[in-house]
Amino acid sequence: MADHIYTVKQVNAYIRDMFDRDFMLNRIYVKGEVSNCKYHTSGHIYFSLKDESGAIACVMFAGQRKGLSFRMREGQQVIAFGTVGVYERSGSYQLYAKEIRLDGEGILYERFQALKRELEEMGMFAPEYKKKIPAYARKIGIVTAPTGAAVRDIMNISRRRNPYVQLILYPAQVQGEGAKESIVRGLRMLGEMDLDVIIVGRGGGSIEDLWAFNEEMVARAIFECPIPVISAVGHETDTTIADYAADLRAPTPSAAAELAVWDYRVLDGEIREQALRLRRIMQQKIRMERVRIEGYRSKLRYLHPESRIREQRQRAADMEEDIRGLMEKKLLAARHRLAIAAERLNGLSPARKLSQGFSYVQRGKGPEGRTIKSIRQVDRGDLLSIYVTDGRIDASVLRTEAGNRPPQR
Repeated sequence: MADHIYTVKQVNAYIRDMFDRDFMLNRIYVKGEVSNCKYHTSGHIYFSLKDESGAIACVMFAGQRKGLSFRMREGQQVIAFGTVGVYERSGSYQLYAKEIRLDGEGILYERFQALKRELEEMGMFAPEYKKKIPAYARKIGIVTAPTGAAVRDIMNISRRRNPYVQLILYPAQVQGEGAKESIVRGLRMLGEMDLDVIIVGRGGGSIEDLWAFNEEMVARAIFECPIPVISAVGHETDTTIADYAADLRAPTPSAAAELAVWDYRVLDGEIREQALRLRRIMQQKIRMERVRIEGYRSKLRYLHPESRIREQRQRAADMEEDIRGLMEKKLLAARHRLAIAAERLNGLSPARKLSQGFSYVQRGKGPEGRTIKSIRQVDRGDLLSIYVTDGRIDASVLRTEAGNRPPQR
């Protein structure tokens, strides 16, 4: 039993090593709402990212502030990039942020994700429902704007690859009010014709510009179309719901034409096929080498002292905070003692005694005079100097009397 008992330090160190070995946790993007944001005097930023399910503690050290182009505040939606690590001193994990940017996708992105999840659960994106694109299409339908660059690109590429292919255009509205209805009408009309494949799409733009292709009714029209559909919406990086619902997604309208139109020049086609085969082999080789390199990189990251340095930096920040608190306590105690000493000194001040009605009696004048503390120090007829708050009184001793004290006031 005793052989399986570990110290807290051993457990925390083991967990930290597990985090350091995890490649995903060493390069991760986390999206959430900013809360408990604190800009420390040392330059570090401490905050949390939260969503409806929970929160994660985060820190951006002063040396990483170049990765932040705005001032963070409560309630902002941000995307943070960094490393999730364990702080052994407290046994807690947190995100060490290196870059932070505002999340600009907003409500439309959330709507996109919600509809994507809903249609995916319904099976509309399932591969078993995808229709095969014919290799030798003769009639191709196109649903896009009649004056846009997309239709011109499709026509140019089709003419170059195979001028004998027939193109049938349905001039659809692809942006703004009524765009989704126009796209659906075009798909249904071309779906009733004797066509081999249909291309639906448009050129690139913002998420608002492409939103008609993120509507449920457009996705359903693509899914229900009896003719295979190739989606070609936007540029290569743009992705819409129509891309998931289509039988094949092309990154651009030009690429859609390449996929749909067979090149009648056999020799050129064979060369292209061999080039594509070689490209796939090279990509596979590159992927394998990348996996091997990532393995070396993960091993190097595990052996790298960065995690130790990060922990010591965190510990130094905590010690700095502790030292500052102790110094403030010391200063407060010293101020208190000084105030007491000042009050005592004020109580012993001769000037204060004089101001309270007491006086100072001296026989003779000036530095040669002697302070009188007893009646035995004077004789009848001696000249006395009596000092009060606003000056001096010269007097002569008429008589002395023992035992009498001044009346209390």
